Amino acid sequence: MNRSEGADPPPQSWSAFKGRRAAIAIITLCQVAVLALWFSATAILPALEAQHALDPTMASLFTSAVQLGFVAGTLISAVLGLADRIDPRVFFMAAAAVAAAVNAAILLVDPTSWAVVVLRFATGLCMAGVYPVGMKLASTWAKGDMGLVIGLLVGALTLGSAAPHLFNALGGVDWRITIGLASLSALAGAVAIRAVPLGPNYAPAPPFWPGQALKAWTTPALRLANIGYLGHMWELYAMWAWIGVFLYASFAVTLGATPAAAYLAALATFATIAAGALGCVVGGLFADRLGRTTLTIIAMTTSGVCAVLAGFLFGGNPILLVLLCVIWGIAVIADSPQFSASVIELSERPLIGTMLTVQTCLGFLLTLATIHLIPLVVAIVGWTYAFSILAVGPMIGVIAMWRLRHHPDSAKLAGGRR
Repeated sequence: MNRSEGADPPPQSWSAFKGRRAAIAIITLCQVAVLALWFSATAILPALEAQHALDPTMASLFTSAVQLGFVAGTLISAVLGLADRIDPRVFFMAAAAVAAAVNAAILLVDPTSWAVVVLRFATGLCMAGVYPVGMKLASTWAKGDMGLVIGLLVGALTLGSAAPHLFNALGGVDWRITIGLASLSALAGAVAIRAVPLGPNYAPAPPFWPGQALKAWTTPALRLANIGYLGHMWELYAMWAWIGVFLYASFAVTLGATPAAAYLAALATFATIAAGALGCVVGGLFADRLGRTTLTIIAMTTSGVCAVLAGFLFGGNPILLVLLCVIWGIAVIADSPQFSASVIELSERPLIGTMLTVQTCLGFLLTLATIHLIPLVVAIVGWTYAFSILAVGPMIGVIAMWRLRHHPDSAKLAGGRR
């Protein structure tokens, strides 16, 4: 395959096409393998709570510590420009290998101790070298299908997010096995990523300047894309974090607080979140053909409406409620890859890694607020209106993407398909 600097030529042969597909497939599989660490502690919570007197605050920190670590890691990476200054394969491999070791160290400490929280924070810190860096590496192989390529990676994250709920439904798995397998999975991803060559869109980093990260906010088109992403993230992780609790509470009203209700709620939660993987892929195909802002506006409008309607089905017909939640699960994540694809297309090529890192840093920082906001709202107004507050994010996001649609730089999106 012939590659000229900065060019983006079509594949010249069947072997070149297969090479591109293989590269994207390996990156996606490596991302799935390593991101299993993010949710491994969430999956073992039921087992730990059954075997140990696990404090509720400690249990919540098993997940939020990873979020905090990720925010800290992306902040450091963005300021130092690490995602652009280090070969993405080397960065990914090192971060994944360290994360695997840190996660495995949980097996060596008291599972109810603060040492686990520290190790979870360190895991999140390492994820800053995996999630945005994996997206950058995949973007070097995109050829008019950026939305689909990034959609595959975010779809992988979505399936990883859904998996713990399936584990909860199936039950019977020793928590040590879950932690061990997740660590081995991440180690395999760290090794396999070295098999991926850099794509034709790769560009070397410019001279280091600490203020480069600020371009994510000082460049008008990038600022609008990032505001849209923040509106999306205001809703996403709060919905993912609390939809299982919401469904169980609703089923407890209609079916009684029984093991069957808990089992069905876990399966419904898995279906709701896992359906988002389909939304990522289909949304990517749609956006590449009909426009990034078109897809994000439609998805955020749909998810915002679902956020408002879900509460009014609380305690009602379980089938209708699950149907609405699955639609919500598809819409709430379908736009996510397109915000990242937009940042890739609107950024200077040598700064793509830093711009993606800044975007994810801001978004995950915001999730810390909304995840803890929902239970406070539930205590005040109940589940009927609690999720309505999440609709504020998509509303702001729609306004931002509508403005981006009419910005001259939007011509860079999806080959001019706004």
